[in-house]
Amino acid sequence: MIIFSLALTGLIIWFSILVLPWHPWSTRESLDADTQLSLDLSSITVLIPARNEEDVISRTLSSLESQGNLAEIILIDDQSTDNTCKHAEQTHPQRLTIISGSPLSEGWSGKLWALEQGRTIVRTKHTLLLDADIELQPGTCSTLLKKLDDDNLDMVSLMAFLRMQSFWEILLMPAFIYFFKLLYPFSVSNSNSRLVAAAAGGCILVKTAKLEEIGGFAALKDELIDDCSLAKHIKNSGGRTWIGLSHSALSHRCYDTLQTIWNMVARTAYTQLQYSIGLLFLCTMLMVLAFVLPVFLIFMTQLPIVLFSLLAYLMMILTYLPVLNYYGRNPLWACTLPVTALLYLCMTWSSAFRHWKGTGAIWKNRAYARPAG
Repeated sequence: MIIFSLALTGLIIWFSILVLPWHPWSTRESLDADTQLSLDLSSITVLIPARNEEDVISRTLSSLESQGNLAEIILIDDQSTDNTCKHAEQTHPQRLTIISGSPLSEGWSGKLWALEQGRTIVRTKHTLLLDADIELQPGTCSTLLKKLDDDNLDMVSLMAFLRMQSFWEILLMPAFIYFFKLLYPFSVSNSNSRLVAAAAGGCILVKTAKLEEIGGFAALKDELIDDCSLAKHIKNSGGRTWIGLSHSALSHRCYDTLQTIWNMVARTAYTQLQYSIGLLFLCTMLMVLAFVLPVFLIFMTQLPIVLFSLLAYLMMILTYLPVLNYYGRNPLWACTLPVTALLYLCMTWSSAFRHWKGTGAIWKNRAYARPAG
């Protein structure tokens, strides 16, 4: 009877996800560059925080050259120990200003501290926040500006097209987007509801006045999930945000090994659960019920249990196919979702253990201690 109830619960979970009116599994919230669009971009200043980005910074800056007449590109060198600045200077982009960032101020995360130093000298109507590994396809900035103006938004962000070349990247990175959309349904975030506020920090166009209104990056200076925190502050101030997938913002961050992806996820996974043991156990229970048990219960002998589990597994695959299709991956990878989900669950527990040990998050050779209390 217990096993029958577990199988039925898994089926109900997947049926509910499939029929939810906001379709968290779909890829309908998408924005690609219109290469025929060429707007006046003199109202946009680009802020790029960079710490040890010599491998990617040249491509990022070169892609900005193709966008149009951007007012200024401000690269904030966040205490780099490699040749980031040298590579940036050799790219020779027009209107490039390089700021030598001051040492990390207490209570700040590195990226936000760098952005705040750049923000203080922005004088344009719009600010484009761009990660150092993001290559923008021609027309992306014009398309972002048009979306912002046409829909009367305060912020537009694009979920970058993540690198998917190695085995581990193909296995895990589409699922990273998939789980993010389940956790932060884009259509709900893009509505006036304040229940969900999502953003993708790699590429964000925001109205400078709105950024100043919320207090700049000081309002979220200690946040590790800074992009969603920024969206939350803007929505709470009465602003409107929009997030979507894109083929036009390409991330060249390399995640060749399982350990690299593991550390990336473990850095903020427990933070996502608000450092709550209760939420951690709830998350574990839901992940096991939804992703793990349906596969195991297919091999039971009782026909109703097998049918329920098989239907749940098929619904699971069905919800993953849109993301795989969007990124041009073989649909057979959908069959691996239970394994991928189990790996992400282990990463989440790893994040919790690091928090309990007091080691906190580590990124770019910086350790961020766990929050007080």
